[in-house]
Amino acid sequence: MEQTLHSPEIYDFRRYDQIWQRVAPALEPYPVAEARGNGMQNAGVQNAGVQNTGTQEEQALTLRQESMLPGADPNPCCMGSAAMEMLEVLLGFLEEEAEGQRAYAALMRRGPVWARTCLRELAAEKEEHVRRLETVYYLITGTCRQRERVCGSVCSQAWCPALRERYHAEACNGLNYRRAADETTDPCLSRLLGELSASAYCHADRLLRMLERGLVR
Repeated sequence: MEQTLHSPEIYDFRRYDQIWQRVAPALEPYPVAEARGNGMQNAGVQNAGVQNTGTQEEQALTLRQESMLPGADPNPCCMGSAAMEMLEVLLGFLEEEAEGQRAYAALMRRGPVWARTCLRELAAEKEEHVRRLETVYYLITGTCRQRERVCGSVCSQAWCPALRERYHAEACNGLNYRRAADETTDPCLSRLLGELSASAYCHADRLLRMLERGLVR
C-alpha cells in the first residue's frame, strides 16, 4: 500500500528495461515516450524553422527600411539622373555667375561712390549663386568642382556701357534660367533654377535704376 502511494518519479525504470529486453528485445522499451520525445524534437526543429523564417523576414524588413533612408537610393528623385542631363548647362551658369561676380567687384572699385554699396551687394549675391551652383554640382556628381583662377582685370569699359552690358547679361540669365527650369524634370533643380531666374531679373532691375541715375546729365 505504501508503494502505491509513492510518486512514479521514485521508481527504478532500469528494472523495467531489463524485463522488456527479455520479452521483446527488438522493440523500444517506451515507444510512446520515444514518440513523444521525437515529437518534441520535431516541434523544436519546426520552431527553429519559424524562428529562422522570422529572422529572415526581420532582415528583409531592415534592408527595406535602410533602402528608404536619405541618400540610400542610387537614383534619387532630386539631383539624380534627370539633373545629370543638365550638368553642362549648370556649368555654363556657374561660369556666368563667377564672371558676373568679378565684373561687379571691378565696377565697385572704380564706380561712383553712390553706386558702390549696390555693386557690393550684387557681387555678394553673385558669389552666393556660385556657391549654390557648386553645391548642386556636388549633389549631382558627388565630387567638388575646383574654381578656376582668373587673373587680370575685367570690365574695362566706361561706367554706363559697363552697366548696359551687365544689364543685358542679367536679363539673359533670367531668361535662360527660366528655360532650363522648364526643361528639366528634376523638381528640386527646377525650383532652384526658378529662384535664380527671379534673382537675375532683380539684378537687371537694380542695374536699370543705376543706369537711370548714371545717364542724368
